[in-house]
Amino acid sequence: MSKYLVEDTRKVTTHRFIEMKRKGEKIAMLTAYDYTTASIMDAAGVDAFLVGDSASNVMAGNATTLPITVDEMIYYAKGVVRAVKRALVVVDMPFGSYQVNADEAVKNAIRIMKETNADAVKMEGGEEILPAVRRILDAGIPIMAHLGLTPQSINKFGTYGVRAKDEAEAAKLLADAKLLADAGCFALVLEKIPATLAEKVAKSIDIPVIGIGAGVKVDGQVLVYADMLGMTADFSPKFLRRYADLNTIITDAVGSYVSDVKACDFPNEKEQY
Repeated sequence: MSKYLVEDTRKVTTHRFIEMKRKGEKIAMLTAYDYTTASIMDAAGVDAFLVGDSASNVMAGNATTLPITVDEMIYYAKGVVRAVKRALVVVDMPFGSYQVNADEAVKNAIRIMKETNADAVKMEGGEEILPAVRRILDAGIPIMAHLGLTPQSINKFGTYGVRAKDEAEAAKLLADAKLLADAGCFALVLEKIPATLAEKVAKSIDIPVIGIGAGVKVDGQVLVYADMLGMTADFSPKFLRRYADLNTIITDAVGSYVSDVKACDFPNEKEQY
């Protein structure tokens, strides 16, 4: 069994994120939503965890990320933060928590940071959310930005297809990336856009660009942990690489447990008091 041994065991901070880009060290990021899983993955050397609003899908079974609330995001983030010793922990600001106005946005961001002890928040959108971005940054809260396919806007897009394929949308994305970097965001997620455009963005700004379906020429990668561990067998986008088949492993293990219980083979004499 291979294991990635981290040479630098210092706590990963937003400053170190930018330092990693300058050094050319790629950033490995995964989602996390609970204490036990985050503990295991942190020990494996993950640089950052996103407590993503994808918990709406992975943990709650919703069709989209839209239903998840600030209260629910805080609940998931608390467990992850308690588990993590090294990785940076970023918490998604859910749909509706920053789109109303800047006052509401900074209020929700402060609450997330105070109640979770996370390291940063993440927000989807470009120029249209800049007032909220600036207010949150002015409050001393680091922001990871997110452009390209932004799942909170699924009803606007109507599809989870690749974004910024046409010249106009690509130009806006590049302009938004520069605006967000200039505003003071410490990192940027690019989701499901052409690899050539992602590379251009990464070269045009000083902050790290983390890709998901954005090619290899960016500063790091992020995946949903349940997808890359093979727990979600029915989800197979082009950008996903499965590093395990936990769906089969868990199904077989649980099936064996059920069989042993039915056959009175569990517990045996050595497994009782």
